[in-house]
Amino acid sequence: MSRAALTVYFKELVDALRDRRTLAVVLLSSVAIGPLVLLLVSSLVAGIEKRAEARVIVVQGMAQAPSLRNYLERQTYTITAAPSDFEQQLTSSKLGDPVLLVPSTFEAELASGQAPLLELVGSSANQRSQTGSAAILRLLRGFNQEQALLRLSTRGIAASQLEAVRIEERDLADPASRAAQLGTMVPYFVLMAVLYGALNAALDTTAGERERGSLEPLLMNPASRGALVLGKWGAVCSVAMLIAVLSCLSFLPGQWVLRSEALAATFRFGLGEAGAFILLLMPLASALSAVLMAIAIRCKSFKEAQANATVVMLGVSLLPLVSLFNQEGTAPWHLWVPALAQTTLMGRVLKGEPWPLADVLPSVAVCLLLTVLALGFVARTLRSVALK
Repeated sequence: MSRAALTVYFKELVDALRDRRTLAVVLLSSVAIGPLVLLLVSSLVAGIEKRAEARVIVVQGMAQAPSLRNYLERQTYTITAAPSDFEQQLTSSKLGDPVLLVPSTFEAELASGQAPLLELVGSSANQRSQTGSAAILRLLRGFNQEQALLRLSTRGIAASQLEAVRIEERDLADPASRAAQLGTMVPYFVLMAVLYGALNAALDTTAGERERGSLEPLLMNPASRGALVLGKWGAVCSVAMLIAVLSCLSFLPGQWVLRSEALAATFRFGLGEAGAFILLLMPLASALSAVLMAIAIRCKSFKEAQANATVVMLGVSLLPLVSLFNQEGTAPWHLWVPALAQTTLMGRVLKGEPWPLADVLPSVAVCLLLTVLALGFVARTLRSVALK
């Protein structure tokens, strides 16, 4: 049985590699996915860093507030006049900075002890303006504090009387954890590369052969149905893992295209992380290959199999999003759900956290169970007359 399974394995592997057009698309996408994802993430971070370093504030009516101008310039900010149609530009995202509106009565109200109203105009639909609003609000709070201290000092009151307690922030996250937050998309894209790598091979070796009429002659061979199923499944797993390996390794040279110095200094993805990703993905690749074969073996055409496999693709695509929307940390049941468990464990690898064997075994057990059940279904289907 093992010799027959190996024969079928090499036959199916050659067939999968022979479809050069489909294979080229999958391979190129898996190889290019690493540099592309890192380039997009680093471009986003570099844009935020660039706007923070520019220290530019867009103001309308600054001529009426010389004291505020003096404070902003002492903070090394460059003041730029707002365009006349700034509201329209903010709405259409053409203007990337929020606009500070200064009333004409600013100095008069400030001198009389009143609180002049400053309005910071932005758009929640404009992500660039949203990121700049927090910095400007901190800047205006500093101006408030300075004016309050000046008023107290003129009345002979010590500024320390206003501070009942001292507050100091301490961030417990290490650089690896902060970098992992920016690299949360890495496990997701690697996972999708495995799915699409197994998809074409699994559908072609079952529904594709039925459509071409090459499956019936194969069943006429003296090899047992179990050997045929194991050989086909092994070939599909090999293709899926090949895509997984290439996708993981593509993130190694992909770090060369990082445009953000801060991200390049904190994001670490070496051979150790790539090897851990591959080990974690092996059980999932075997389960996905078997499940896709089980779905496609009942279909009479490749297109029908693609339509039926949409359910699996949708489930694998949505399950990792649970960890993104979950704000309460990893729940124990996350480690029992395929795809979600792999995403969770790969996230730990990026953070440099331990992933003990007790956390890995649940996903391995579930994937093994799915593999056995799916392969058993495929073997039973091949023995039935429903194939004719």
